[in-house]
Amino acid sequence: MRPVERHEIIDYATYEEQRNAIREQVLKVKEARRIHVGDHLTFLFENAETVRYQVQEMMRTEKMVKESDIQHEINTYNELLGAEGELGCVLLIEYTSPEERDVQLRKLLGLPEKLYALLEDGRRIPAKFDDRQIDDDRLSSVQYLKFNTGGATPVALGSDHPNLMLEAPLSHEQRQALTEDLTSQ
Repeated sequence: MRPVERHEIIDYATYEEQRNAIREQVLKVKEARRIHVGDHLTFLFENAETVRYQVQEMMRTEKMVKESDIQHEINTYNELLGAEGELGCVLLIEYTSPEERDVQLRKLLGLPEKLYALLEDGRRIPAKFDDRQIDDDRLSSVQYLKFNTGGATPVALGSDHPNLMLEAPLSHEQRQALTEDLTSQ
């Protein structure tokens, strides 16, 4: 997937003037890339447009003007994108109460190794995850994942963790959005 480059980023004052229109467009883009699997897992697939938006928002919040700081943000957020043939996403593990979340995140240790993208031919593509986010006794509620689908669009996402066995099919709109991301240059 094509990473965001510095020339695509506008200064925070100009961004502020255009923010409402940009935000409206990005929310539409994000909607098709937000995939719920069961009641507690939400996969947020990233592309250049969503990453660019996050960089712009960070620059706006921090009033960022220093080139090295801007480039650092671009580099950091580009890590969310998959390489060629890969899809990158943020996984949110969501529970309503902090107490329940704490208990469940302990029960779900090993979850990243049990997540998969199902392809049309039946192959399960395991998630690659950032092992810096995994503790010995508790899982982080935010995970950064990649699925190397070889350019194929998943038809479902799932988990075969013993404490969370489920699979959710992707809608036509979701598959179309991920296909666009896989073929973007």
